Amino acid sequence: MKSQPDLKLLATFLAVVRRGSMAEAAAELGYVPSAVSQHIAALERDIGVELIVRRPGSRLILTAAGRSLAGATETLFDATARFQDAAHRIARREIAELRVGTYPSAMSHLLPDVLSTLKARRPGPRVRVVVVETHEGLPRVKSGDLDLLIAYRYLPEDPPAPSDDALTITVLGREELVLVTRAEPAHPRPVDLAACLEREWVSGHAHTPDRRLLHRWAGELGIAPQVTLETEDLHSMLVMIRAGLAVGLIPATLLGAGRDTGVERVALPPGTAPLHREILAVSRPGARPPVVDELVRLLAGAVERAQATGGFGIG
Repeated sequence: MKSQPDLKLLATFLAVVRRGSMAEAAAELGYVPSAVSQHIAALERDIGVELIVRRPGSRLILTAAGRSLAGATETLFDATARFQDAAHRIARREIAELRVGTYPSAMSHLLPDVLSTLKARRPGPRVRVVVVETHEGLPRVKSGDLDLLIAYRYLPEDPPAPSDDALTITVLGREELVLVTRAEPAHPRPVDLAACLEREWVSGHAHTPDRRLLHRWAGELGIAPQVTLETEDLHSMLVMIRAGLAVGLIPATLLGAGRDTGVERVALPPGTAPLHREILAVSRPGARPPVVDELVRLLAGAVERAQATGGFGIG
């Protein structure tokens, strides 16, 4: 028996099974009847068993082996058809699942509306979302584990570098960083920066991007904030600030749509340059599936709306 039967012979065999006649199978396939008979004989030689009982003047009868082969062949051809359909979709850059990585605050304040809009616009692949910080997500994009990463960049020299040939980087926009302190309803006067210099500050760990940006900004202003509370969790930072335990720089999107309750902006000296972080979409080079391009457009629109409203809220 051959390890791999001839698919052409199997297709002829299935036509004979469906039609119950070699002549009718020949008409369906566009062969002469003798060619169909030859195909069946060749297949029986390859398999090593009789598949069809031929009786003059009556319809063909499948043997037990023929019935088993017919079932297996239908399964094979069905799988082949599904494979071809999938291959065609892949060739058109359609995919079954999109894996997206995102930093935590984008997961809670940026992605929900964007994914809801995407789902309402078009049926498409399942979107699997993984919460991951930028420095952890970039290698996963390069390895193929993530198809798209929503990332941030606090300083121009931070990764991802624009010159990285292993990545395609789309700048979605910039997100304002706001210096906030605990709101004091009993004292409605704005809190200025000078009043915060003796307070404790909250920021990321020593070498995280937000901490390095804070030190660079503070150096330009000639101040030395004392960071005594360290965390990479922005929501924990806000809890500390609302409790009056610290002052800190918070991305403006965390303060929108009523989420700024309990905190207030610190008034900065005139002429102080505003702080921002870049919001990026990162993927691998080459043609991207259409759903990725649409998702990137929706993200860019969401960031643009946030900028138009002063950075507060996604809209």
